Amino acid sequence: MIDAYAALRHPFVRHFAIGRFAAIAGWQIINVAVGWQLYERTGDPWSLGLVGVVELAPVLCLMIAAGHIADRFPRRNVAIFAHGLVALAAIGLALVSWLQAPTAAIYLLLALIGTGRAFASPSVSTILPQLLAPAEFANANAWLSSVFQLAAISGPALGGLLIAQSGTATVSFASAAVGQIVFIALLRTLPVRRPVAATTAPSAHDLFAGFRFIRRNPLFLAAITLDLFAVLFGGAVALLPIFAKDILDVGPAGLGWLRAAPGAGALTMALVTTRMRPWTRPGRALLIAVAGFGLATLGFGLSRSFVVSLACLFFTGVFDNVSVVVRVTLEQTITPDHLRGRVSAINFVFIGFSNEFGAFESGATAALFGPTLSVVGGGLATLLVVAIVRVVWPQLARIGPLHTLAPAEPATGSSVPVTANTT
Repeated sequence: MIDAYAALRHPFVRHFAIGRFAAIAGWQIINVAVGWQLYERTGDPWSLGLVGVVELAPVLCLMIAAGHIADRFPRRNVAIFAHGLVALAAIGLALVSWLQAPTAAIYLLLALIGTGRAFASPSVSTILPQLLAPAEFANANAWLSSVFQLAAISGPALGGLLIAQSGTATVSFASAAVGQIVFIALLRTLPVRRPVAATTAPSAHDLFAGFRFIRRNPLFLAAITLDLFAVLFGGAVALLPIFAKDILDVGPAGLGWLRAAPGAGALTMALVTTRMRPWTRPGRALLIAVAGFGLATLGFGLSRSFVVSLACLFFTGVFDNVSVVVRVTLEQTITPDHLRGRVSAINFVFIGFSNEFGAFESGATAALFGPTLSVVGGGLATLLVVAIVRVVWPQLARIGPLHTLAPAEPATGSSVPVTANTT
């Protein structure tokens, strides 16, 4: 019998999950408030696209250093520092909104958030694998995905309602800062796992070990490539302020519900996943899920009904959750602990690149061709990406359950290709 609550029986998992909910809800509130404020001030789709570029730039610059730091220092402490930066940025955004400071200040604070996210991802995502047994990874990831998606539902909805009630984004930004502070407080309750002391000075060879690991593991490379290009082309979230105001005419409260719909779908799927046996063909499930994501995105772009649009966004969340759980469990299973920070940092760049640069791509194509063609074209491009990945990495569709994957790591500490059951 499957114990659906196995991971939640650990108190540190519960503390981590509660804090993660508060932090992610805060991030989602910032996303809604920034999008609403920028579009209200400028009325220009380019201003929404620039949000992704500004947040992505620090990630690209700091990726290697952040991953190395997560492997050299206690990850809990690095995570506290990272979310402290996000809290300071949220407070700054509240002041910008209250004082009606120049728009340029918003982008400067978004860059600070990007810096915090650069250090948060390789540290936060690798804390629990140090505290759990490998057999518990999948169940823990399903529950953490549920928590993430619950925050993705409540955060945007709360952000939109706060804006609608107050008429400004000030209260929303202040609430987001509180969420980061709650996560910091709960991170301090977790045990500290110090990395094994390095016997040699840091070198370029160490810094780029994560790249070598991914290059030698084609299954993981295929999975993150799917995520990179699918969300790059298929992400419509950056354009939701335009759809809410100009196409669906539902205002800031409707914008909050549109932003929440993908989270509702992902939460539903995540809760189902906690009660499912491991996929017998997870690679095949990943390909089908990304294709479904593309089809749902296509439907949203064509819709002129608020209800239909909510349904399409709901299903983007359902399919995206399958992709996330498979990819994260794959990463945690095949990556040695001493490389997890560096591999997670690279993985985050793939995710951040697809989400943040995808926001720029959506804003740019919407400015050139209109929001409808931008979203519809993105959905079609996602389907093309699935077909290409299926041809380039045919072994992805043949792998067996994820617990059959294991990294082979010689005594030198260098990683070699993962072994897998692909029968």
